Amino acid sequence: MRIKFYTANLCLGAKSQVMKGMVDKMKVVIRENIEKYMQDLKKWLEENKDADLEEMDKFFSDRIRAYEEHMSIWKSAYQKFAELIPPKCEMLLDLGCGTGLELDEVWAKNPDISVLGVDLCQDMLDKLVEKHSDKKLETVCADYFQYEFGKERWDAVISFESLHHFMPQEKKKLYKKIFECLKSDGKFILGDYIACCDEEEELLQKVYFEKRKKYAVPEGVFVHFDIPLTLQHEVELLKKAGFHNIEHVESIDGATILVLKK
Repeated sequence: MRIKFYTANLCLGAKSQVMKGMVDKMKVVIRENIEKYMQDLKKWLEENKDADLEEMDKFFSDRIRAYEEHMSIWKSAYQKFAELIPPKCEMLLDLGCGTGLELDEVWAKNPDISVLGVDLCQDMLDKLVEKHSDKKLETVCADYFQYEFGKERWDAVISFESLHHFMPQEKKKLYKKIFECLKSDGKFILGDYIACCDEEEELLQKVYFEKRKKYAVPEGVFVHFDIPLTLQHEVELLKKAGFHNIEHVESIDGATILVLKK
């Protein structure tokens, strides 16, 4: 397998410099101390260099009992997500919804929103339904890269801490689908792990490809390993999909939140 780093495809030419200038103006701090963060990351990668790659659905099924406690560090981010949902939102699509931690907060503010939650892990979806059986909720256990969202159907699409597990080529197509499925004034609210620098992005992609090769993971099999993009590269993908109106950007406890209007 030949390794191709996404960074190399984006850092050439005047357009990239313009994009970098736009991102710089956002003034969002991904990590307070990048040098220390990168030292810790490299240490963690070395300590876990022999760890196998787990398939995505199995990874979450095996950890479902402790999942909500583990993810509770983003309580403030979930609350912010709920605040950013358009007040008149009636139809909401949640990609990688898991057990619905962000939906807990959304329904607390607006219990009448109709939600479609898409996730690869059925155990997670079962937990979500158990918690919110009284809500307007439909769940689908599916690969959201393949699942059809419809055209101009949704008032808002949300995704929290899910898309950093996937390569940019896949995300580019997904962002286009999201853009097309939103109503004319719809919003996409993305909360995700964003790489603090090019070095982090390139390092994690390198390790990812090495591990896939080492453990002979077939092409098309989703595994749980973090491969985040820098904010510059994430925004460039979103703009290529049609999202030119970025209304809000902030980072909360390591989760970077973007609000994009169609």
